Amino acid sequence: MAEQITYDKAYDAVAPGDFAAMLQVPRYGARSDAFDKIISATHDHFWDPLDPNYIDFDQKFDMSVTPILPLDMVVELKSAVADRLDDRQKIGLANDNAHWSLSNLLHGEQGALSLSASLCHILVDPGAQEYAANQAREEARHVAGFTRYIGARWGEPLPVGATVGKLLTELVTTTEVYRKIVGMQMLVEGLAMGAFATLNAQTNDPVLRRLVQLVMSDEAFHHRFGRLWAAKTIGHLSPDEHKKVEDWSAQLFQMLLFNLINTEQKQVIYAKYGLDWQWVRDAVKETFSDDDRRAQLKESTNIFRVLIKTLLHAGIITQRTAPLYAVWVDMDELKAEGEGIPGDVVAEEMLVVLREINAKRRRIGAKDVTAAAS
Repeated sequence: MAEQITYDKAYDAVAPGDFAAMLQVPRYGARSDAFDKIISATHDHFWDPLDPNYIDFDQKFDMSVTPILPLDMVVELKSAVADRLDDRQKIGLANDNAHWSLSNLLHGEQGALSLSASLCHILVDPGAQEYAANQAREEARHVAGFTRYIGARWGEPLPVGATVGKLLTELVTTTEVYRKIVGMQMLVEGLAMGAFATLNAQTNDPVLRRLVQLVMSDEAFHHRFGRLWAAKTIGHLSPDEHKKVEDWSAQLFQMLLFNLINTEQKQVIYAKYGLDWQWVRDAVKETFSDDDRRAQLKESTNIFRVLIKTLLHAGIITQRTAPLYAVWVDMDELKAEGEGIPGDVVAEEMLVVLREINAKRRRIGAKDVTAAAS
């Protein structure tokens, strides 16, 4: 299992095609209890994207007069691009940016669904396998939720961005468990929690706010699965293994920082305004510098700040690579903040709401069963 960089039996894995290993009799009784609390809690944060008791996608929102996210969050509108647009077009461009971002969040949820399902094929421990199956179910409702939201506001999602598509494909198809867990459960889930926390704080659309709150109630547990892996694995790595994980994580961070959101990938939204994407790119470069990027990373909900914080508290970042991240954030400040991430509080608050809704549904369901029997 050296290739898998696995030091805890709970994360042991086999090749995707080795189904025979899943039928070994001793395996069924060799269940770790590492994930039992997360698995049991899944009933507390159950929600149904098809049930308006949880979220009503039919609520109206006039995108012609109100941007889904504030205009000052749209980097293009801080450049010469704004000079070429009237007020209505500025709102339109802001909402098209939201369409692009939310479409890629949807694609990310699909990636998480497919990756969780792929873990079910290779995780030997029955507890770990059950956790992965639970996460796949929860990611499926995220896909349904974002699909319904995008459908209500725009009709259909936009194509996946090149950076997100390439990363998700690598993580879903790799056979190395550490890449799946670090890449998806820590990096992508960390980015997502930052994005959801930002949307929750900034959106003008109450339906979107409700959706991300519901999703965060699930994602907080998914992120915890990655932290459990780090706690059980990172301290046992050999120097060469730690270097391998650390360098790969740093490579992903830099790739995402500079390529996750850029004008070339968003050119699909510029044509309707008569804007050439290369001109937009140059206009943005004139007003958005590395100093602006550093200023953004000071915000607690900034997706890249959350990503760095996740890697730092997992023990993946050492003095060897810390300078790479220190260019953008104060590493001592991050260390002092503790390992809690933005969205944890929102997730806890939504758990209270969901327990109340689910308890009411169970009471109503019990009455229906009693009435049917009599």
